[in-house]
Amino acid sequence: MPKLRVLIVSVLLLVPALAQSQPPAVAKGASGKTTSTRATADVTARLQAQAIAAAAARVANTVKPPNTPVAPPVVAGDVSTKALSVWVATPALAATQAAAMVTPEPPLAKTDTAPVSPDMAIAQQIHQGLLPCELGASVRVEADAARPGFFNVQGKGFRYSMYPVQTSTGALRLEDKKAGAVWLQLANKSMLMDQKKGRRVADDCAHPEQVAYEQATKNQPQPDLFDTTGMGRAPD
Repeated sequence: MPKLRVLIVSVLLLVPALAQSQPPAVAKGASGKTTSTRATADVTARLQAQAIAAAAARVANTVKPPNTPVAPPVVAGDVSTKALSVWVATPALAATQAAAMVTPEPPLAKTDTAPVSPDMAIAQQIHQGLLPCELGASVRVEADAARPGFFNVQGKGFRYSMYPVQTSTGALRLEDKKAGAVWLQLANKSMLMDQKKGRRVADDCAHPEQVAYEQATKNQPQPDLFDTTGMGRAPD
């Protein structure tokens, strides 16, 4: 604390002058020499300790935090550095100073644009498993057990966490907006696209149900483009 430091320095400068004004205690030793120098040093040290303790208690009582007990009065001859340090480092005072020094951090910005509750109706229609694709590639689609409605779409060199998105075309769509990846599921095939790079990562990926649909479409006769029954002709 700046005030405490200034006060202590001032006391340290004034105490020696006060000690010199005190009459030194003169005593005779065994050799007959006086010990006035030692007595003066003892008096100076005692006065310094008392003055420092009094200054610290005065400053602590002035800036004490709420609900903090008042510092006990300093009694001459009963000053200890340990007791002074214990009082200055009172837990309540330390906690108040620490709280004043801490600056609250701003909340982290949300970067995940995924919905909290994905469309489960779309999620239930997504084909799962290992889907073979063209050129020998494959894509594995698995439901995320930790987040219902989300899917892990992965293959060689990529892994995406996707969620269902509604479309106006009827195609089933999964997205990972952060990565810019889109998984499109049609009736006869699926494909994986990288929108950031503008390319298809995998194409002609087929689940067994999609393979069956494609085969049924091929075996089903196509309607004639021209009416050969005569039903469309006007009467003669």
